Amino acid sequence: MNTIERFFRRYIFSTIGIITLFFAVNLLLLGSFFIIAYLSGAADSNFPIEDFSSHIVFEDGKLAADTQALETLHASNAWAMVLNDDGAVIWEEALPEKLPRKYTATDIAMFSRWYLDDYPVNIWKRPDGLLVIGFIPGSVSNHYISTNTAYIWPLCIGIIIAFIINILLMVYLFIRNARRIEKSMEPILNGIQSLSRGKEFHLEEKGELAEINAGLNRAGEYLIKKDDTRAEWIRGISHDIRTPLSVIFGYACEIEDDLNLPLSTRKQAKSIRQKSENLRALIADLNLTTKLEYSMYPLKKKSVNAVELARQVASEFLNELPEQYELEISTDNADRLILLNGDDSLLHRMLSNLINNSIVHNRVGCKITLYVELDIESDVDTCIFTIIDTGCGISDSRLDSLNNATPISSTQEENISIDHGLGLKIVQQIVKVHHGIIHFIKNSPHGLIVKISLPLM
Repeated sequence: MNTIERFFRRYIFSTIGIITLFFAVNLLLLGSFFIIAYLSGAADSNFPIEDFSSHIVFEDGKLAADTQALETLHASNAWAMVLNDDGAVIWEEALPEKLPRKYTATDIAMFSRWYLDDYPVNIWKRPDGLLVIGFIPGSVSNHYISTNTAYIWPLCIGIIIAFIINILLMVYLFIRNARRIEKSMEPILNGIQSLSRGKEFHLEEKGELAEINAGLNRAGEYLIKKDDTRAEWIRGISHDIRTPLSVIFGYACEIEDDLNLPLSTRKQAKSIRQKSENLRALIADLNLTTKLEYSMYPLKKKSVNAVELARQVASEFLNELPEQYELEISTDNADRLILLNGDDSLLHRMLSNLINNSIVHNRVGCKITLYVELDIESDVDTCIFTIIDTGCGISDSRLDSLNNATPISSTQEENISIDHGLGLKIVQQIVKVHHGIIHFIKNSPHGLIVKISLPLM
């Protein structure tokens, strides 16, 4: 599953999650409403007609309501009457004057449907007749519903099916819209991925997202043009400088070696030669880092003996190493062949840059140790190069920048030479093209440790 499919699958799942959350929240709110209504006494809001009827009793040969019944009636702003079997009112309380005091069987049958002359009523059968409780018009809503039982189950099933169909329709519409967005966004996301890799691309500038496609096309053309201009500029500068630099270097060597010239002149020529060498190395580094950055360097991978490679690099430095420096090589697996699949010239350059970095930035001298070991405890067998120096080390902020591969700033401090940034950048690029890992650590009590892990063949 690629990144685009994973993105839109998460979108669909999040949509389903939103729908589920929507219904869960609504069920929770509905449940909360019923709980609050129950706690607020909504269950007791209906008139307690049965209890009220029990408080109407015969006293001195006639019906009478006690104080509690009257308070209940007045609290509900209602009136009451009791009809005997002949339909005559034998007891009343707050009965409106406009209502009759005798009712026929037809009248009773009509208001038993819950309304008496616009007054909503409740009725209750008593041993001595019929109790009728009336309320103010509009204060209570009574409804009569009569449904054939043959329609009950089909109605319930129909409601459930309609609910499920609505849910499925909603999910379908969400997925359909997501697919439409995916089809529109897929070229854009692919274009962004190509842009991040520095590859050329072109999006069709039509449809709803035509403006975005056009903007990405312009951005891609600008960045590629900018990168091409940068690479061309570096190649042009390198070519234009190479010839005059060779002339300067050659004349400086001749002047330095001419014993007939004054010593001060020969020292100046030596300084010119050294700076020319530094400038030539800088140009080579610029060319190399540009090729590595834009994948223009033709990798020539082959089987490389890691221990032999380290010995070659160390021997080159030992031949011209100043006396204030000490360089040694060590391995914990001398009896085992450690073979890498890599470009030996790049790997050689990687170790050379790290050792040279320790020399350049520790002018007073230090001890440099190059370890080569085999890590068989990890999931994949790896070769570990460890370069340790006992020099002055680097700051915490610089250490974090190196470990996070932060780009070298053009406004870096003047005491940090270009070689310090460019040399280590090339090392990081070489490790990257070999699918390795590099880590910078502070050496105790002072100095720097650089650990590089590279996969074996």
